[in-house]
Amino acid sequence: MKRLAIFFVLTAAALAQTPDPHSIPAVDAQLGPCSATFTITGTDSKPVYSAKIDVRVQYGHFHRMDLEVSTNIDGKARFTGLPTKTRGGLYYQASEGDRTGNAFQDPSSTCNADFPVVLRKSTEQQQP
Repeated sequence: MKRLAIFFVLTAAALAQTPDPHSIPAVDAQLGPCSATFTITGTDSKPVYSAKIDVRVQYGHFHRMDLEVSTNIDGKARFTGLPTKTRGGLYYQASEGDRTGNAFQDPSSTCNADFPVVLRKSTEQQQP
């Protein structure tokens, strides 16, 4: 009887620790009130799981921060805590395998932005 009780407790604990694949991964820069939410798809309009999104936040005179987040099963990811003033805006680069896409945000004019990004294969030819 004790073994059965221990089994149920351990099973419940394991199930409680399973992350929700639909929760949106987020990285908080803690620099301000702005945010950027992404929905990454392929050319077939299907969500891209585990696409990587990079951004360099340049703020102040000499400060910069490199951030990265990966998409969930629905192709969604988010950056929060972005500053309203940046040097040159925010240029986001998304990639997965040999496919890439990008987006641009000027937080001083669009503080909270939603970006649908389509990943496409690079058109550049590789040199042998």
